Amino acid sequence: MSFNYQDLDASELDFVGVAREDEIANGERLFVEVDEFNIVVFNIAGKLFAIGDVCSHDNGPVGDGELEDHEVICPRHGAHFDVRDGKVLSFPAVVDIPAYPIRIIDGQVEVGLPKET
Repeated sequence: MSFNYQDLDASELDFVGVAREDEIANGERLFVEVDEFNIVVFNIAGKLFAIGDVCSHDNGPVGDGELEDHEVICPRHGAHFDVRDGKVLSFPAVVDIPAYPIRIIDGQVEVGLPKET
């Protein structure tokens, strides 16, 4: 089940360091795996966004897809997702993918993951 973790309160998240801010250049992306979470961090015009590296259509990776503005295009079947919030924008996918909050503390990029209950 996909979820926009950006909507959670900070007390419901564990922020995990994934890179130094200068390691993700403008226009680049970084693939990270934290526990069971496969995540892609995009740097678009100097702003960082993090989504799950999974297409909700076939559960395959989406992060390698072509990027058009703020849309990543699944390399297999062409579904579009907004990297800012994980929203699905075109078929064949119909379900949003996870989106994660990002913060930068002393130059360290941190991604907010839901706390285990």
